[in-house]
Amino acid sequence: MKIVIAGAGDVGKYLAKMLNKEDHDLIVIDKNIKALTQIYQLNDLLTIQGDCSSFNVLKEASIEQCDLFISLTNNQDTNILSCIYAHKMGAGKTIARVDSMEYLHPIHKVSLIKFGIDKIIYPEYIAAREVVGVIKQTGTSEVSEFSGGKLALYVLRLDQNSPILNRKLKEIKEFSSSENFRIVAITREDKTIIPRGDDLLKENDLVYIITNQKGIKEIFNISGKTKLDNNNIIFLGASRIGIKAAKMIEGQLKVTLIEKDEDKIENVVNELSKTTIINGDGKDVNILLEAGIEKADVFVAVTGDSETNILTCILAKKLGVPRTIAEVENMDYIEIANKMGIDSIVNKKLSAASTIYTMTMGAEISSIKCLTGTDAEVLEFVVSEDALVTKARIKDLNLPEGVIIGGIVRGNKTIIAVGDTQIKPKDKVVLFALPSAIFKIAYYF
Repeated sequence: MKIVIAGAGDVGKYLAKMLNKEDHDLIVIDKNIKALTQIYQLNDLLTIQGDCSSFNVLKEASIEQCDLFISLTNNQDTNILSCIYAHKMGAGKTIARVDSMEYLHPIHKVSLIKFGIDKIIYPEYIAAREVVGVIKQTGTSEVSEFSGGKLALYVLRLDQNSPILNRKLKEIKEFSSSENFRIVAITREDKTIIPRGDDLLKENDLVYIITNQKGIKEIFNISGKTKLDNNNIIFLGASRIGIKAAKMIEGQLKVTLIEKDEDKIENVVNELSKTTIINGDGKDVNILLEAGIEKADVFVAVTGDSETNILTCILAKKLGVPRTIAEVENMDYIEIANKMGIDSIVNKKLSAASTIYTMTMGAEISSIKCLTGTDAEVLEFVVSEDALVTKARIKDLNLPEGVIIGGIVRGNKTIIAVGDTQIKPKDKVVLFALPSAIFKIAYYF
């Protein structure tokens, strides 16, 4: 596939790194020669310096031969215009990054599709929805839902209270019926593995579990976790992510938002009518006490500064907050944040890349979720007629190493996959895949 990425910022750089691992013809466009030099040194791919909304620059990128044009610059007008031009010049499909909710309105999305823009990406909105998802499912590090919630991936860290510590995977059935969930992966000491029956579960393991609705209570029981209260939420940072996430829940839960920038406060007050707004520095213990930190159920740090978010979450933990969520955009800090005991990490680059990635695969994919703390991904495939995956039971398919099928949605029925399961056309299949296997698995669907 020939893919052109316009914009070598954080999201563009990460997406280029992901896609460059696969067999794509990849070009990156940006005005900034420093950004292009950096992306070239890291990935050794073709770059073009210039304005992506210029006909000449698009022509230089051979846009008429492009299968997918992705515009991710920091200017939404440039992104929209360049996608329209790319479509008119012959690009197969286009994706535009925006930073305003108005473009997500159904009526406006229809208009944009008519102009040739196939998909709109708003990274901060996607990340805000992830924050809200984690808040509502307290007790987990990460939650991803598939097929409208019929199946979900839960990421749980095993602590000393877990009854399955130092037990083999195949022994879990002694503690709970495994018909409603399946452990598909374990991250231990920065390495992610697809576990087998004889693998031991150890303290501090991050365990990835595919479950249906019936299995949610069971996985909390076996992991030693409890579903904590989430009635009182404190946000630090009036960033786009913070404001959008607070707005989604302020009518249902008690929400407090701390922001030190006085210039932002007036806008926040107008935007969040049911949220308590405090002007102050969240690194100041007195400000946190004023916000009611001792009664908070969840502390969410989304200032846009990774270091501040990590440090304030650690401080909130020391002040007794049961659950912390940090926005960590610096990829090098994610591992550190996990080791420091922060419960959940949000990264808008990963969130945006997950959404875009679905359009680069050959098979029909409903959803891809790029996970924090691992390079692995969870994918939801729609099984086509005569797909190879329908020709034998799962255990006889000879799937690529690094792939494990977790669950299947067949109409209104959910099936947790085992070796004898037979996949059928039109099934939706949720699987976990390590980076080496992601593009190999599309062949089977």
